[in-house]
Amino acid sequence: MEEPKEAMTGSSGEDTAPAMSSEAPAAEAEVSLVEQLEALRKELEQARTHVQEYLDGWQRERAAFANYRKRVEAERAQFAAEATALFIRKLLPILDDFERALQTLPDNLRHLTWVEGVALIYRKLELALESEGVRSIKVKPGDPFDPMLHEAVLYEPAEGFEDGQIVEELQRGYKMGDRVLRPTLVKVARKAEPGSEPSAARGG
Repeated sequence: MEEPKEAMTGSSGEDTAPAMSSEAPAAEAEVSLVEQLEALRKELEQARTHVQEYLDGWQRERAAFANYRKRVEAERAQFAAEATALFIRKLLPILDDFERALQTLPDNLRHLTWVEGVALIYRKLELALESEGVRSIKVKPGDPFDPMLHEAVLYEPAEGFEDGQIVEELQRGYKMGDRVLRPTLVKVARKAEPGSEPSAARGG
């Protein structure tokens, strides 16, 4: 008879097969989780960078559009002012004609109804120009000549006036705001020189 085979065990009777450790999979899982978190952090930083770039670009475009709109509005206002000034310059000779006609009107005609009507039209034209900011340039004898406001058409010695003083207003000038629409035409005093004669100005 065969003897029974001994169990393949150690002397102590315990199983000698190596036991699998659970520490290695846990460490690998921890490393994988850290890598995922790092990748997510980088993606988040990139997303924040892109958002900031988009925000900066939008703000630049918004500022550029605002500047463009301001520039267009300024150009439009300037164009409107130029057009208004051009139109008013065309009305000034009509205003001059009204003024001369009323100044030379005989006294015996001033009470007539049609004359009063003409004077009323002249006043309405003045008021319409004043509503656009048009004002006459005030000049009186003895004022100093100002090339920004006046245009000298005649220089001559004048008793009681110093050199460079305005002797007489020859045609009224007008301003619109701070802008000169038409300078005042004036006669200017010049210091008398031996043998000198009155002379016309050359272009003011």
